[in-house]
Formats: sequence, C-alpha cells, structure tokens
Amino acid sequence: MASVTKTLTNDGREIRGKSLARFVRCSARKARYVVDAIRGKTAGEALEILQFNQRPSAVPYVRRSLLAAIASAREVHPHPESLIIGEAIVNDAPMIKRIRPAAMGRAVRIRKRQCHIQIALVEE
Repeated sequence: MASVTKTLTNDGREIRGKSLARFVRCSARKARYVVDAIRGKTAGEALEILQFNQRPSAVPYVRRSLLAAIASAREVHPHPESLIIGEAIVNDAPMIKRIRPAAMGRAVRIRKRQCHIQIALVEE
C-alpha cells in the first residue's frame, strides 16, 4: 500500500496548490519587488494587487504563476481564491550571455538575466 506524503511549507503548513515557473525572462530583482507585494495575502487579493501594480516587467510572469497555483489548488479546495500565499520565492536562473560589438574593435558582454518563480498556496 502506497503512503501519501503531504508537502509542507517551511513553517509546517500543508500546501494546497503550487506552481513553479522556470527560466522566466525577467531579472530576479524586478520579480522580487512584485512577489514581496503579494506574499501573505489571499489569492483573490493578490490578483487585484497584480492588476494595478506599476511594475510592468514582472507582473505578467507572477500573475501567470499565481493563476497556475490557483488552478492546481482547485482540485483539492472548493474556493482556491480564499487560500493564502504561504510561500513565494524568486531565485536566479542561469544568464543568457551575448556579445555586442563596441568601439575600437572591442566586444562587450550582455547578460540577459532570468529567474525561477515559485508560489505555494496554503490554508489559514
């Protein structure tokens, strides 16, 4: 008989829905500003905050990840919009490196930064 393991957050709460967006074409620093604004809020409140957020670079990626977490929570919870964002983590991903020609025959490195966005929904 297979045992069912529960996934828990760092503070011991059971995760109801989660999502992980990998290799997002936005720097981790810009995405962290957006994620910090929604951490600890309910999923419904977080969607409203993201709708009116003034940082356009990271909002579509964080919103998409939050909607994916809500969709995965819909399987086990009847009203996933009432769940709380228990874990919201933004980590660096490998950079895409390009070379651009510069003056006097030199070359300049261009670093296109990426990040991983992880969101987990928990009950109160």
